[in-house]
Amino acid sequence: MTTINIRRDVTDPFYRYKMERLQSKIEGKGNGIKTVVANLSSVANSLARPPSYIIKYFGFELGAQTNNNPNDDRWIINGAHDAGKLQDYLDGFINKFVLCKKCKNPETDVNIKDGRIFLDCKACGQRSETDPRLKLSSFILKNQPKKGKKDKSTKKAERKARKEAEASGDHDEGANGNGNGSGGNSPGESGSDHGGSDANGDVELEAGSDDEFTRRIAAEAKEIDIVEDAKEVEWSVDTSEAAVKARQKDLPDELKRTLVINGGDADDDGEGGTNTAYDQLGSWIGTAAAEAGGVGKVSDVDIYRKAQELGIEKKHRTLTVLAQTVFDDAIVKQIEPRAGMLRKMIDGSDRHQKALLGGTERFVGIEKPNLVPQVSAILMKYYDNDVVTEEVLKSWGTKASKKYVDLSTSKKVRKSAEKFMEWLENAESDEDEDDDDE
Repeated sequence: MTTINIRRDVTDPFYRYKMERLQSKIEGKGNGIKTVVANLSSVANSLARPPSYIIKYFGFELGAQTNNNPNDDRWIINGAHDAGKLQDYLDGFINKFVLCKKCKNPETDVNIKDGRIFLDCKACGQRSETDPRLKLSSFILKNQPKKGKKDKSTKKAERKARKEAEASGDHDEGANGNGNGSGGNSPGESGSDHGGSDANGDVELEAGSDDEFTRRIAAEAKEIDIVEDAKEVEWSVDTSEAAVKARQKDLPDELKRTLVINGGDADDDGEGGTNTAYDQLGSWIGTAAAEAGGVGKVSDVDIYRKAQELGIEKKHRTLTVLAQTVFDDAIVKQIEPRAGMLRKMIDGSDRHQKALLGGTERFVGIEKPNLVPQVSAILMKYYDNDVVTEEVLKSWGTKASKKYVDLSTSKKVRKSAEKFMEWLENAESDEDEDDDDE
């Protein structure tokens, strides 16, 4: 089942909060036509809200009748409404009845006091009130669960989520779980567990992990690993030494050059020679890009998981490989969508940032010399998306280096970066003047 960010305005693929994409099915004809929202319970569980709130919100927005507490988990809206349209309306529901008004985090609880509806944010502690003039606000007040109890639809959604979470851990038996209305069995199960864990503050995903971002990667990986027939995914790319060498023979010359960093000499991380883990990662990305129809179609999560599999997700040289393999001629537009993965792997390290700049220098100066005029725009994107800091950029721009390319190419790349470097200096000067004026 495809999952999307709860806040669709957030494009970061590593955004913590996920939910299934709404699925709808139009049934009947004429006056009896209706729309069944197949996976509403799962989506509602990801948002930590009763499905009845969402279906009623749709009804108010569409001016249509709805069933607010079905026994068969078939959530129905009268009339024909496509999933895309409903997804847009769901954004409105999330903004008004889920997101914290201060930090825009969806990790909120609904509390009702003195006829007013409050959203208590577990992330920042803010308590914000929903608009009492909204029709759904009146519905919530009239249909609030009894104190200490959950309404029928909420309990049903939570039971289903627990069963799906348990089934997803049963390997081959997971595909035969309760996929009622979810339209996707195991993948749907993982999506439900994935989103629900964040929204409800479930500590299960916290055990044995280094940090919350890493837990999100693990949850995303679980979702990808489980397929329709619940068989274990077999990597389509053989990463054995013989297979990598065979594929490298078929690759274009410019890509072959990206697979061996610094001529294949042993590095200070103790990994060197031919067919290193870095070579394998570069080869895998190249093969995946060819199969997908372009490097832009290779997902960040897949790339990160492959680096994890090879044990190099925290190595600085991995950033050099990524700079040369995850972009193409549209690099300026591709940096922002990739920024989440790059920041995750860099983790604030100057060394990693310099490795990324070195790989970019090699990519632009040797692999794609037509991109040399765009160096300033590339650096601006790195800077704007907090991938590379001002200090590292200034240090990089001070002098040419033979570490990643020949000296003449390095000078050419830095020459093209002069416009950005001047802007960076002027921006700092302007800030200093503002401070003096104050």
